[in-house]
Amino acid sequence: MTELPIWFDIAQIVAIALFILGLRYLSSPATARFGNRLAMVGMGVALIAFIAETHGIGWWAIALGAIIGSAIGLVFALRVKMTAMPQMVALFNGAGGAAALCISVIEIGAGQPPIPWLIIVSLVLSAIIGALSASGSIIAFLKLQEVMTGRPITYPGQQIVNALVLLCIVGLGGWMIAMQGDVPIGAVIGLFAAALALGVLFVLPIGGADMPVVISLLNSFTGVAVAIAGFELSHEILIVAGTIVGASGTLLTIMMGKAMNRPLSNVLFGAFGSGGGGEAAAASGGPQNVRSASADDVATMLAFASKVMIVPGYGMAVAQAQHSVKALADQLEARGVEVKYAIHPVAGRMPGHMNVLLAEANVPYPSLLDMDDANPEFPTTDVALIIGANDVTNPAARNVTSSPIYGMPILDVDKAHNVIVLKRSMRSGFAGIDNPLYELPNTAMLFGDAKASVDGLVSAVKGL
Repeated sequence: MTELPIWFDIAQIVAIALFILGLRYLSSPATARFGNRLAMVGMGVALIAFIAETHGIGWWAIALGAIIGSAIGLVFALRVKMTAMPQMVALFNGAGGAAALCISVIEIGAGQPPIPWLIIVSLVLSAIIGALSASGSIIAFLKLQEVMTGRPITYPGQQIVNALVLLCIVGLGGWMIAMQGDVPIGAVIGLFAAALALGVLFVLPIGGADMPVVISLLNSFTGVAVAIAGFELSHEILIVAGTIVGASGTLLTIMMGKAMNRPLSNVLFGAFGSGGGGEAAAASGGPQNVRSASADDVATMLAFASKVMIVPGYGMAVAQAQHSVKALADQLEARGVEVKYAIHPVAGRMPGHMNVLLAEANVPYPSLLDMDDANPEFPTTDVALIIGANDVTNPAARNVTSSPIYGMPILDVDKAHNVIVLKRSMRSGFAGIDNPLYELPNTAMLFGDAKASVDGLVSAVKGL
């Protein structure tokens, strides 16, 4: 292997530093855009360095790939709605896993047995993890896009099938490593096919309510696959960038599991959302008796409150009501009402989903309270306004032991003096369970599309 020029090493160090700084600034909504731009510059530095390092050999292929990828990314950025951001994240994450898989396929095809031990181990691991991440992310995308059901898909003997597929992967992978790549092409194809199949089987039994955790886990898989690909190609920038993604994805997965008070094994194998709604409903008093309210009644309650806590959920995202919510908050604040937002860590379909939507509507960052900061505020809150958040406000998590979400930390909205829930209907949330909050005496329902309902509240408050 030829020694790389010093300027290439410097370019890699600069790119790596920009990636790390970008991630650091992404930790706060106030600096996230700047962090994203730093990471973009770092990627640009790395790309230019790689093109220059080829000395004109194959540079056009790299440039063509960058142009095509940039065009696709630009189209997605301009056309994909904020409500579809989780799907886009899942799809792009799958593309990263597929890229690692393709690198391994090409390296295996170009290698001459016996392939050095470090390289063949890296190739096999990168191929397996990349394939699993790619196919698993596609299934996550289809679930989030509602092309297929978001409920867990299970069948008799599922764990046995998964175990057999995993055993096939271990066997074929071990054979390839032991023979240092000197195996029939059918074994290579079988390994890749089994890894792709495992990704599908891995995500199918996971319910849509757990998709935020799954997305972050698959993201960490992709990072690990890219880091291993860096060993294959002997490029430090891939090793460092992949390690950063893998580590951050792993930490985020752990944090999400902690926010739900559920171990990762329960998320992956518990079939959360497969049912249990009937048991939860029965344990919480059977059929729900709810009372509805008019927009005028709710507007009066909000306008004459001292403190209002807005609790956004996926219903707000679907209706694209974030700008209307900001307009309502502006009207209330003009009347001297204190308005805050309570954000649950797993509200929406991906980590930080609600923060992204509200930031787009220019909601001040200090007004966004995480769960730990928001819960002490509810006992002194006059009105908790829930906009499409079901499972993260469900008090069954505290006291209904038969509920699938029992033990999950929730937003204590029921402790507010009054609770107003904006919903289209009485359908259960994404977890597939009923919410006894709706039949509490201090709760009222405002039925209808979230955006139309909030716009109606804005008009009603103006008219007071």
